[in-house]
Order: sequence, then structure tokens, then C-alpha cells
Amino acid sequence: QVHVVESGGGLVQAGGSLRLSCAVSGSTFSINAIGWYRQAPEKQRELVATWRSDGSVTYADSVKGRFTISRDNAKNTMYLGMNSLQPEDTAVYYCRAWVLTGAILWDYWGQGTQVTVSS
Repeated sequence: QVHVVESGGGLVQAGGSLRLSCAVSGSTFSINAIGWYRQAPEKQRELVATWRSDGSVTYADSVKGRFTISRDNAKNTMYLGMNSLQPEDTAVYYCRAWVLTGAILWDYWGQGTQVTVSS
């Protein structure tokens, strides 16, 4: 069983910064990829950033240059650093982890963390 827990959301003024955390824990596994998604009210969930185990990182155009993925290997924790936040970044942010247990690839979602940016 693998658990994914996000944290770090909150209320921030436009132009401010936040850092979200995604902690992956459980029995023997290796992280194959991490995806950060967000869902604003009455909008579809969108992919914001992706990290893969080959080290490649991709960002949605809307956050490129403002958001940064980083990783603490020892803690199996991924971070999403968010700078120059704007009201349109307001959403619930979710972490999705693709993990390998043996030869099987699974994906797990966290419960989400709210980010609210005031103008």
C-alpha cells in the first residue's frame, strides 16, 4: 500500500510564493513519475508539472518560469515551488505518483491541498 499526501497550500497575495509538498510512503516501491495537477472551481483538472525518474521535467505553459519541481530523495518527497502567484492559480492542487512495486506500475492520488491567491 502506498500513500500520497500533499501539504503546503494556503492563502497568499498575488505575487507571493508557496511551496507544496508531496510525500510518498508505504511498502517497497520506487517512484517512476510524479505529476502535479490542479483543479479550479467548475474547471477540469489540468496537469501543471511532471517529473520522471529519468530526470526530465515538464511544465504547463501557464506556469513555465514560475513553478519549479524539486525532490528530496531521502524523504521520498516531491516539492512544487510556486512563485509570482496570480489569482488564476487558485485551485486545489493534487499530487499523482506512479510507483513501481516489483514489475507493476501503479498510480496513486493524494487528497489535494487548497491554494488561494488573492488580488
